[in-house]
Parts: sequence; structure tokens; C-alpha cells
Amino acid sequence: MIDAMQEPLVLIPGLSCDASLYAPQWPALATGGRPILVAEHAQDETLDAIARRLLAAAPPRFALCGLSMGGYIAFEVMRQAPGRVTRLALLDTSAKPATPETNTPREQMIALAQKGAFDNVTTLLWQRLVAPARLVDEPLRLLVRRMADEVGAEGFIRQQRAIMTRPDSRLGLAAIGVPTLALVGEEDLITPPSEAQEIAAGIGTNARLVVVPGCGHLSTLEAPDAVTGELLAWLG
Repeated sequence: MIDAMQEPLVLIPGLSCDASLYAPQWPALATGGRPILVAEHAQDETLDAIARRLLAAAPPRFALCGLSMGGYIAFEVMRQAPGRVTRLALLDTSAKPATPETNTPREQMIALAQKGAFDNVTTLLWQRLVAPARLVDEPLRLLVRRMADEVGAEGFIRQQRAIMTRPDSRLGLAAIGVPTLALVGEEDLITPPSEAQEIAAGIGTNARLVVVPGCGHLSTLEAPDAVTGELLAWLG
């Protein structure tokens, strides 16, 4: 049996984000020599392919944490290989499927990126990524921009196409039998608390709902200490 401190952990970043999304949590999560893998999520155009790539790289059994798009991927991993996941953390995400209404702005952002206006895309996204009070946080804005630049326009387009074909994950919530953390920023404009509440209610007794006050969509960066504490409690 794996020691709790040695249980492998797979982290999945969100759209246009990289491992830096979890940088504030990393030292605490890695305590005791815990193996940590950050999933590659910008090379494929479907959630199915992203999940298969993750599973090919991951240990046989692992805890799984995803934020936003990372949550969509985590749901796909649970569909493909539920027996390999020991516990699940879903941060600032939704179980709802893509719809024509949600895909329209994504199509517009893809068009901008294809025209060479990826700078405009990252500027537009910033307005909704963080709590209103954090919009003037220049170091945070620069970090978000740097992550987007690392993913790049082509990776962003692939990610958007994967998100735009995501299925309805609400159908499988009741089958999730591992300890699950559903965490969301109280001021998340992209996946508001009602989305996390729906996830927790659908999973039932195995889920714990946490709403972080004064926090937007990028909870790991906006409220790092609170999120680190919740993740450590989730890991047991």
C-alpha cells in the first residue's frame, strides 16, 4: 500500500495555462517526495486524445487534480480509466457539455488567434479570469500572459477545439466513488459556484464542496494558501 505522502499526483492545467498554475501549491504537495506529473494538454484536439496521452504517461494509480479545462479532461480520464484514479480534485470547472451558445465565443477567439491576434485573445480572457479586485494585479496578469505565450496560439486553438466537443459529464457524476474535492472561487465568472455545487451534489457523499471567498477563476493563483490547504486535506 502506497504511503499517503508518496501517492502520485497528476495535475492538469487550464486553458492557456502551464505548470505555473500550480506553482504556489507545488512545494507543499511535493512534501515527502510525492511524485507529481503535469499533464500535457495542448497537443491534441479532443479530450479523448488528451486523456489517453495523460494515461500513457501517468503511474498505474494516482490522485488527479484539474482546474477549468483540466476538470473537463479529468472527467474524461474518469470515463476511460476510473480504476486508476485514487482521488479527484475539480477546481473551478463544470460538468456541463459544450453548447452552440458556449462555443460561439470560443469560435471567435479561434478566429482571432488564426488571424495573428492572439494578444487580443489573452487580453479579452484576462477580464474574466480573476476576481474584479485582482484586475489591477500586474504581476498576476504578467504570469497569466506568460503562461498563454508558452502554450501559444496553435496550442490554444487545439485546446479550444477539444473543449468545444466536450460531452455531458453530469451523466457520470453518481459513478464517481473516490474522495472528491469540488472547489470554486466565490467570484468565478467563468464557472460560478453553482457549477461546483452541481458537481458535488451529483457525486454525493464522496464529494466535498469548497467556495473560496474573494476569489475568481484562477483559484490556485488568487488564493494560493487557501487552495493549498484544501488540496493537502484532500490528499489526506
